[in-house]
Amino acid sequence: MDWMALGLSLELATATLLVLLPLGLWMGRWLARARFVGKSLVEAAVVLPLVLPPTVLGYYLLVSLGANSPLGSWISEHFHVRLTFNFLGLLIASVVFNVPFMVQPIQRAFEAIPANLTEAAAVHGLSRWQTLWRVELPLAWPGILSASVLTFVHTLGEFGVVLMVGGSIPGETKTIAISIYDRVQAFDLQAADRMALLLLVLSLVAVAASFFAAARTVKH
Repeated sequence: MDWMALGLSLELATATLLVLLPLGLWMGRWLARARFVGKSLVEAAVVLPLVLPPTVLGYYLLVSLGANSPLGSWISEHFHVRLTFNFLGLLIASVVFNVPFMVQPIQRAFEAIPANLTEAAAVHGLSRWQTLWRVELPLAWPGILSASVLTFVHTLGEFGVVLMVGGSIPGETKTIAISIYDRVQAFDLQAADRMALLLLVLSLVAVAASFFAAARTVKH
């Protein structure tokens, strides 16, 4: 077992979840409530990382964030920070790649909340923030839980995007998925089996949890 790679993957998954959860709550609720021209285009953009090949998405992120790109060179010049081939690059790529896994379940959860409940809350004098905290979030929590679990576990198994943006630097960008690939390339199938089995079990638990959360959402 490559414990260093596993630890890095867990750190990346945690950081991705912490960044995406507030963003997903805001965007998911906004998409569930808003009605505007071009909404379908925004929703398509949210789903795009889900349908693009990971290497394609990783390539465009590499081109956009690399040292020779306008954004990458500006940030490097003014903040002395690189956006590729380090943990920060992995985090940016992971956040972009996991947007649909976070936003879509949350959007569906908020869409399932009857509008008359929020209207009743307003009639009883609750502010928008009070309505969000006391009415909407408790009803939407199964979708939020599902999104959080899927995002966390999906980050653990990311390969193409993180390899393109971060490479395979031990202790800095080499995740457990990349370690599995390296072990297979080295014909160390026993080590690859152990790490792959761990990801399989985590994925199975995540899917079961998301199904449970989705069932609770339907009941509400």
